[in-house]
Amino acid sequence: MTRGRKTRGQTTRGRKAATALAALTTAVALALGLSGCAGLGERVSEANGRMDIAVVAKGYASPFWAAVKAGAMDAGQDLGVNVRFSGPDTESDVVRQVDQINLAHVQHPDAFVFAALDSSASVIALQQFVDSHIPVIAFDSGVPGSDIPLSTVATDNRAAAAEAAAHMAELLGGTGKVAVLAQSSTSVTGIDRRDGFIDWLAENAPGVEVVDVQYNDSDQAKAEQQAAAILQAHPDLGGMFATDDDGAVAAAQTVRRTGRDVKVIGFDSGAVQIGLIREGAMAGAVTQNPYQMGYIAVEKAVAAAKGEAIEHEIDSGFYWYDATNLDDPDIQKAVYD
Repeated sequence: MTRGRKTRGQTTRGRKAATALAALTTAVALALGLSGCAGLGERVSEANGRMDIAVVAKGYASPFWAAVKAGAMDAGQDLGVNVRFSGPDTESDVVRQVDQINLAHVQHPDAFVFAALDSSASVIALQQFVDSHIPVIAFDSGVPGSDIPLSTVATDNRAAAAEAAAHMAELLGGTGKVAVLAQSSTSVTGIDRRDGFIDWLAENAPGVEVVDVQYNDSDQAKAEQQAAAILQAHPDLGGMFATDDDGAVAAAQTVRRTGRDVKVIGFDSGAVQIGLIREGAMAGAVTQNPYQMGYIAVEKAVAAAKGEAIEHEIDSGFYWYDATNLDDPDIQKAVYD
């Protein structure tokens, strides 16, 4: 029997099918490679006798996430479990993070720990873990409105900002004018830090008046312009509180250039900010505890994998630091310079 000649459409469909098959083969090979000797879908812990915890953070190389990783890895060592830590190169690469979440699921860990760059974008990827009966722990930021994370380990930003307010009131002797440089008027983090500071003063130090609040979008140059304008508008200003590292550095450097006697308190703990505190250009700052955040997240992931009950919300803590306690070992673990 004579075979008919293939039409162009048939040839094109054949090529597409071959391409699709090749892509599928590559994906399966990649999945098998990622899951190592355990094989696709088999837990790594079943292969080497140790529980396996996968961690996907918002970032990987920055000092903050390096401190988180140190805490997570130390927890793994203390608890005798494997910890695999990953994250995108930048905190704007949502697509890359979702890919990493998917790859972590292919490895089928005993528990999964993550910090969402985009809560909405993460939900579909995270549902895989629920379907596979793998417990999920969130840290730094979770998934508001979702019950997928069994627990979220994060900083109580309102309480941390209230601590800054208490120190500001003490520095000013309970009376004076202050301004706030906030990183955002829309993010939950920025709002909580702003309100935590202002509300504490209103309730506990009514003699300290907040005369201005400016938002800099974590842009140091913008924050410097705002700080300069505030100093010019308020010649009797006694203090400035910045809700993030960029604002704190901008405020301290602007005050130093003008030679004004204005107390500057910051948030976070970048290298420049720490240097300004050591030099006396800043009174002090509140830092999150990224080391403890990473440690607790892995600790709770292990507990969840064992079927133990865990708290839904966990405060990872914070520290007030200044020139007097900056070299304390606990502070040094928390700062990320």
